[in-house]
Amino acid sequence: QVQLVESGGGLVQAGGSLRLSCAASARTFISYTMGWFRQAPGKEREFVAAAGWSGTSTNYAESVKGRFTISRDNAKNTVYLQMNSLKYEDTAVYYCAADSRYAPSTSWSMYTYWGQGTQVTVSS
Repeated sequence: QVQLVESGGGLVQAGGSLRLSCAASARTFISYTMGWFRQAPGKEREFVAAAGWSGTSTNYAESVKGRFTISRDNAKNTVYLQMNSLKYEDTAVYYCAADSRYAPSTSWSMYTYWGQGTQVTVSS
């Protein structure tokens, strides 16, 4: 069982930056693919970014490419999402996810473990 705890969300003006963190309880964190998803009110959960065990294999949603960066510190069992040039449409609850079976995936169904989410609100 893996527990994921997100932090770093908040209110920011458009054009600003936030860094989300996700701390994992897994003893073998390095073996897990880590992903970030988000869900805005009235919308389906959507993929944001994912990173393989070393952090060098990454995937990004087209809508965040060039603005968001996923990274991980395996020594700290933590994955990060650096979000720059934030837009109003980035407003959502952001979820961290983990899975030990697959390479970085854009599909939420490929992830086994989920955090509780952290709210990101971008004011226009």
